Amino acid sequence: MIQAADFPHQLHIPTRWKDNDVYGHVNNVEYYSYFDTVINDYLIRRGGLDIHAGAVIGLAIETGCKFHRSLAFPEQVTACLRVDHLGNSSVRYGIGLFGEASDAPAAEGHFVHVFVDRETRRPVPIPEALRTALQQLEVKS
Repeated sequence: MIQAADFPHQLHIPTRWKDNDVYGHVNNVEYYSYFDTVINDYLIRRGGLDIHAGAVIGLAIETGCKFHRSLAFPEQVTACLRVDHLGNSSVRYGIGLFGEASDAPAAEGHFVHVFVDRETRRPVPIPEALRTALQQLEVKS
């Protein structure tokens, strides 16, 4: 079983009242929002990704999630991030979501970005500053 310590980057994300569904737990679609948040926060803050005017953007081409247990408001989520594979124009992230009630993950998943030219949407090599930031998240097995 994965642990938070298996990931080189962590971001604390508070759940919001609206995240809960009628069953009293965080709705499954919100887990993907946490994935997106931990990744893009890292890319913008550490990798220098300019989401508004940069020549290169990342497009999500694949995602997956295994749900292990429920999260619920007002729990804080620790979203954990690593790079499982770094290619020329793509990256596969590994993500773990941990709640306050357990050391076991609430969910684990993956997310694949392909970096493309903003205008043509054609794949391009990952810019050097971004690549350097992503390399810091690589976990060798």
